[in-house]
Amino acid sequence: MGGRNHFACRLSGPYRIIGPTSPFAAVLLFTMTTLDYLLTSCIGAAATARMTRLMHVPAEFSDASGNGDATVAVTRAEIAYAMNVLLFRDLLERVPEGKAYTEDAVASGRRVFFDHGAVRSVKIAANGQLPCGEAAITRFLAPLGYRLNENYPLPRLKMMGRAYVHADLPEDIPQFFVSELEVDRFSPEFQAAVGRVVASSVDPLDARDLELLKELEAQRSLPLADAVALLQSLVRCFARQHEVPALDDYELLLKESQEMAWIATEGNAFNHVTDRVPDLYALSAEQQQLGRSIKPAIEEAARGTMRQTAYRAAQVERVFRTANGCVVRRVPGSFYEFISRDRVRNADGEEVLDLGFDSSNATAIFKMTSADGAAPTMAKAA
Repeated sequence: MGGRNHFACRLSGPYRIIGPTSPFAAVLLFTMTTLDYLLTSCIGAAATARMTRLMHVPAEFSDASGNGDATVAVTRAEIAYAMNVLLFRDLLERVPEGKAYTEDAVASGRRVFFDHGAVRSVKIAANGQLPCGEAAITRFLAPLGYRLNENYPLPRLKMMGRAYVHADLPEDIPQFFVSELEVDRFSPEFQAAVGRVVASSVDPLDARDLELLKELEAQRSLPLADAVALLQSLVRCFARQHEVPALDDYELLLKESQEMAWIATEGNAFNHVTDRVPDLYALSAEQQQLGRSIKPAIEEAARGTMRQTAYRAAQVERVFRTANGCVVRRVPGSFYEFISRDRVRNADGEEVLDLGFDSSNATAIFKMTSADGAAPTMAKAA
């Protein structure tokens, strides 16, 4: 993720033109679901086929009756799920062990069940053009159909975590775990460094995007062309929106918060994606035998109905500014996580999936992006 934004959408695949007056003039000749069409418009037919073969796709998205009709109303759930597929694909390109695991899954005929994605944010008023803290993300989660499910204080990290679940398909559409670094709990020097890092942040959403989000929130759907346009903008939100950080600032941040140091280089990119599996212990043993960097211990929630483990974060090279030009340092990037959840009885006596998280688990999992041992690897002229 060398630049601020690293997503690009394009229309590709077999299509025919349906007329110059159409608001969205390309319709695929072969039968496609609306989800297929959204994804193909962004990553092409071949990549769409790979992702829908890899991932569990909710049965509710199997209707192909619209077949690319520009007048079809695309539901908020379809847009939300398409966005998650694109974000999952992006992380696989940045996390080699995650990609290798998913290739194994495809080869063995298994599908990945995308449970949740995690994003980090900074609670600071002077956040460039971005809203303060998690609002940079939650401002579009609500129109997409997400609602706050629970708060998870992370006191040792001086952060607050919040889980957002999709109102329409809570067990099938990935949740968002959005953490917010509470800058005012750190030293004045740290706060100043954070301010310098994020001051240059730009907003990937323009006025038209915000109008579409309002329409989506009110109508719970968008016309196909608008849905594609909004989707393209939404995926751009999951990137570093600020300029290349100064090495001095990065090192100052690293002393007090490895999480903020990570945000300095990675921004609002997915910190991790999580695969929901039936037997976490068996999977962990299998991955250890394969020599992958899976966490030795499995984190189990105190309530006993949720378990997590993960690979260590991929090491990536990032550019930093110095007084003498730019240097490149190897730092932690994103990682791939696994989770198993049990079914439980809710207050009404219904059997539901335990969609909760655990603050202690989350704190331990965050250690997978530890920057221990990070060091400069090469220097470049300014």
